[in-house]
Amino acid sequence: MKPENQNFFHKVYDVARQIPYGRVTSYGAIAKYLGMARSARMVGWAMNGSHGMEDIPAHRVVNRKGLLTGKHHFDGSNLMQQLLESEGIKVEDNQIIGFDDYFWDPAKEL
Repeated sequence: MKPENQNFFHKVYDVARQIPYGRVTSYGAIAKYLGMARSARMVGWAMNGSHGMEDIPAHRVVNRKGLLTGKHHFDGSNLMQQLLESEGIKVEDNQIIGFDDYFWDPAKEL
């Protein structure tokens, strides 16, 4: 991995660690907060690379519509959904119900 990507990943992880329990954010919101609004996909790659890092709540990062697009990167077919539901977030058909109610915007919160 290029050093600049590694540095970006660490910045993504710093933001992800601050997502409160019971809240979610999007790949794009993290990218925008970091001044790289067009890098949502790189945030996704960072979240995929965070598995095994127990202090990174990757399950709290979803796409801009509240879809669990990263769920296939979690062990088991429903682990991402189970983790979100254990925090009180309702999910149906891989989509967060009431997404706006749970959305945490790092640009406003940090």
